[in-house]
Amino acid sequence: MNSFSSNFLEESSKILSNINFEDIDSLVLKLKELKNDSGNLYICGLGGSAGHASHAVNDFRKLCEINAFSPSDNVSELTARANDEGWDTVFTGFLSNCRLTKKDALLIFSVGGGSLTPAVSTPLIEAAKFARSMGAKVFSILGRDGGFINDISDISILIPNLYPERVTPHTEGLTAVVWHLIVSHPELSSKPTKW
Repeated sequence: MNSFSSNFLEESSKILSNINFEDIDSLVLKLKELKNDSGNLYICGLGGSAGHASHAVNDFRKLCEINAFSPSDNVSELTARANDEGWDTVFTGFLSNCRLTKKDALLIFSVGGGSLTPAVSTPLIEAAKFARSMGAKVFSILGRDGGFINDISDISILIPNLYPERVTPHTEGLTAVVWHLIVSHPELSSKPTKW
């Protein structure tokens, strides 16, 4: 008997087997350069991806010893900027205070990758455009067709959209698998996990 649970896990396995591991390896090497250059890593996401950003910051800091930050971790600043300056620039306001340089990078997690028309995930788009204008690298882990963020990224890892009806749970779940792979990679990881 096929169950939803069995089918979901089979779908996840098929999607994982279609992720381009060479893109992951390229991102690992770029993050190793950032670490060696004492650059900062800023991680942004919206919704569930904001939670992922917070978790990933912990992993990059603790396991890879990379100076990492997520603008959505400071909910007071995030909501003050949304209230006073508008939703589109909640991340750019944070990033402008960080004085981004070419040694730094922005990593974006997003299911759809954003769009200008219709306007979807515009804070991520504005953050990517701002980071690029400051000379910082833009990296991403995305679903669907990657949207605007895919086009502006230096390296984009695409979670293949093999099951459109479940694109969000598969993209968000497998984004976590990919970043855990990255922070565990021997080229980047400098400290073991506790378990």
